Amino acid sequence: MRQSFKYRLYPNKAQQQMIEDTLEHCRLLYNRLLAERKEAYEKSGTTLSYVVQANSFPARKAATPALAAVHSQVLQDVAKRLDKAFQAFFRRVKHGETPGYPRFKPFGRYHSFTYPQGGYQIRDQRLLHLSKIGDIKIKLHRPIEGTIKTCTLVAKNGKYYAVFSCEVEAVPLPSAQAMMGGDLGIKHLLVTSDGECFDHPQSLRKAERKLKRLQRAVSRKKKGSRRRQKAVRRLAKAHEHVANQWRNAAHQIARYLVNTDGLIAFEELNAQGLLKNHYLAKSIADAGWHQLVQFTTDKAESAGRRVVLVDPRYTSQDCSTPGCTYRKTDLTLADRLWECPRCGVWHDRDINAAQNILQRALVG
Repeated sequence: MRQSFKYRLYPNKAQQQMIEDTLEHCRLLYNRLLAERKEAYEKSGTTLSYVVQANSFPARKAATPALAAVHSQVLQDVAKRLDKAFQAFFRRVKHGETPGYPRFKPFGRYHSFTYPQGGYQIRDQRLLHLSKIGDIKIKLHRPIEGTIKTCTLVAKNGKYYAVFSCEVEAVPLPSAQAMMGGDLGIKHLLVTSDGECFDHPQSLRKAERKLKRLQRAVSRKKKGSRRRQKAVRRLAKAHEHVANQWRNAAHQIARYLVNTDGLIAFEELNAQGLLKNHYLAKSIADAGWHQLVQFTTDKAESAGRRVVLVDPRYTSQDCSTPGCTYRKTDLTLADRLWECPRCGVWHDRDINAAQNILQRALVG
């Protein structure tokens, strides 16, 4: 299976400039390739393939000497990224989804480039050699596992990272008989069928006051000025900090669930649809349900566990007592406890939903 390992880079000023120049060359090439595809389709109804565009790179280098400063495979990966974007576009059109035609990349919106096969090498566990750039200091805070397949350099908010995509062997955990149904919510991020509760960090709520202040600072600056650029960077760093808090909490909860349970069941929620509820949209976005489910699924795959997504309808309203088929249709969000008139059992709303989720996973 594929697994990514991310490490912080510490380039000097000259190397930073070379990285930024490489990103800009890749951005301009991406936009040029996109314009050529668009023009070819509008004029003759044909779609330029990846092979056709990749074979044109020698002539492009001769016409634009600046491209020679970028590793050849990095340029090929730019064409591959565009080709993947068009493949996804055609797939969405075929399935009747919102197409989302590939867009041009404006300045400052191209943040990474990839060495797909070669052109990179780790030296003495402290330097990463990148072709056309040089030896960059790298902090290997944990060992790289498996076989490295690609190396991607990412520039984000003034920081630089190397992301290695590796082929690793799955290491299954010892078999576990425990099973868990999880109800994702706003009051608690996750409530399990055993009654265990996990609170979400509410990172956005806690940082909201600071984010508003930084956003006002951006709005007051003149567009195109250096002060506005600095204000935008400060705002981006604050948003990155919030995202890191979400990610850290999701990783910890996902690891705990995968280590303890052999079967994990979640609701298959449509988070984008729920965000249309303007009364709860901010709380739903702050919870990060999709990220938790995704991290749990990824960790379960390598650990030999199973994650099941079930239909979320009526999980809170149906009585979870075995053999009881009562459904409380007048249940509201304010009702946290309710009594089943048929079997006489009092239910906690979230625990009852989690138990129903587990039952549906077992039946499925």
